[in-house]
Amino acid sequence: MKILLVEDDVVTRDYVESGLIGAGHLVDATADGVDGLTLAARGSYGAIILDRMLPGMDGLAILKAIRAAGSIAPVLFLTAIGGIDDRVEGLEAGADDYLVKPFAFSELAARLAAIARRPARMTEQTKLTVGDLEMDLVRRAVMRGGIRIELLAKEFALLEYFMRSEGRVLSKTMLLEHVWDFNFDPQTSVVETHISRLRAKIDKPFETELLHTIKNVGYTLRA
Repeated sequence: MKILLVEDDVVTRDYVESGLIGAGHLVDATADGVDGLTLAARGSYGAIILDRMLPGMDGLAILKAIRAAGSIAPVLFLTAIGGIDDRVEGLEAGADDYLVKPFAFSELAARLAAIARRPARMTEQTKLTVGDLEMDLVRRAVMRGGIRIELLAKEFALLEYFMRSEGRVLSKTMLLEHVWDFNFDPQTSVVETHISRLRAKIDKPFETELLHTIKNVGYTLRA
């Protein structure tokens, strides 16, 4: 397995690198955070070992950058920071495991093998499409047929739920629970009002209708 090791402590880096090479792995090693990010972006690694505190760019920032870029490589943090909050922060940012210094190489090798066996993480979906309707979740932008559509926050949330549920019939209750996060009075017209506004923006200016009403059942978005 090809492994990237980013560790600024010379003794630790040499110890880990020699152990990994002895175990039959290919290793790219660096002491600098910026160099580590460059290598991670350029190379295809079976696993990445990151120190938390690094010169140039800390390990957490590297992790966030490579995950934002779509990297699915398993990441193991090697760190002297052993606090629960620090470990949770790293795991929430996309780390697969944590190993606190000092450590035995046998444990490092076992943890690497474990995270390498896990199914590849799914890259986060950033774009949704239904027919010629497109939603960019990063830029919070909606386009249809190349024309930009301006939506209010709740309209965007409503359309996102429809697009993620393409072809499914969604009842009024489902829309209330998923888009408004709590139960309205069943007699409220908030859903109908927002559906009407959404239709006026994504359907009426175009030839093909995407948002359909299923009488006495709910609504569906389909091409």
